[in-house]
Amino acid sequence: MPDTPDTPNTPDVSVFANRLRKNAAHWRKWAKRRGISCFRVYDRDIPQFPFALDWYESVAPRATSGLAVHLHLQEIDTGWRMNPAEYAAWLEAACRAACEACGVPAGHLHLKRRERQRGASQYERQRDATAKPLVVVEAGNRFEVDLDTYLDTGLFLDHRPLRGRVAESIARRANNGAGTRFLNLFAYTGSFTVYAARAGAGSSTTVDLSNTYLAWAARNLALNGIASAAHRLLRADVLAWLPVALAAGERYDLIVLDPPSFSNSKKMQDVLDVQRDHARLVGQCHELLAEAGEMFFSTNLRSFAIDADLAGRLALREITSQSVPEDFRRPGKPPHRAWLARK
Repeated sequence: MPDTPDTPNTPDVSVFANRLRKNAAHWRKWAKRRGISCFRVYDRDIPQFPFALDWYESVAPRATSGLAVHLHLQEIDTGWRMNPAEYAAWLEAACRAACEACGVPAGHLHLKRRERQRGASQYERQRDATAKPLVVVEAGNRFEVDLDTYLDTGLFLDHRPLRGRVAESIARRANNGAGTRFLNLFAYTGSFTVYAARAGAGSSTTVDLSNTYLAWAARNLALNGIASAAHRLLRADVLAWLPVALAAGERYDLIVLDPPSFSNSKKMQDVLDVQRDHARLVGQCHELLAEAGEMFFSTNLRSFAIDADLAGRLALREITSQSVPEDFRRPGKPPHRAWLARK
């Protein structure tokens, strides 16, 4: 960024506004054709405007303005700095441009600042929980999202195709007369479980260490009319739970393993580092698979490198090109990488 004066002039955000208008027109048409109501509009397209902008359309009662669209705007920490007065003016202008380009009132813009950080802080509250959650629909499934309280909203939009693939796999097994025992590890708010249950999974086990997110997963299941005791929510440290499940002889037909990049939660027995620990985690999940079972492993660690011996031994096949949706395909590294393994 160029040197800035002590007193800011009116910031010129026209290039950002023009790009947003173009992107919004394109992605809204794209989403409408596919029945998608939550999608990415902008992702650091212009270096001087390091934002990620997501569109959420709620199925809750519409506001008096007739709009149910909300924008989730994340400012990405790039390390460059302005003086406070100029920064405030620049950020206000950028927010105004986002609302005007998308035709959304200012009250429906939810601003976050995503700083470079590690550990459990990625899921900590950003402020007091004063905002009301929204309910959105994806592929006929309902999910509660919170655009204000936490850094993440409760629904990772870049996993949309992988959720669909889980549902397709379960439906295919059902058509062949086979039931599915589904396991969702590091489950967050249980979106994969909702897809699995509604696709016909006979049973599911959803494991996460956070009571907050398990309660959120329970609400998501309830939103979709899933009340069977066959769908179990389990609070546990996955690192400690996997050896116990193996010793008990548990078996699953479909497993989703989507761990955080790093976690040092005080509730865990050990620190989780996905680069260091993924070979053990993937290997243990593969052992839990029943015959003809399959598992999906995903990580959002941008520097991640798969263990070559593990990949060869388990015949892991990278499916990142299929698991990243079109609205998240930007130059540079993908938002996540994913692999498929079969038993």
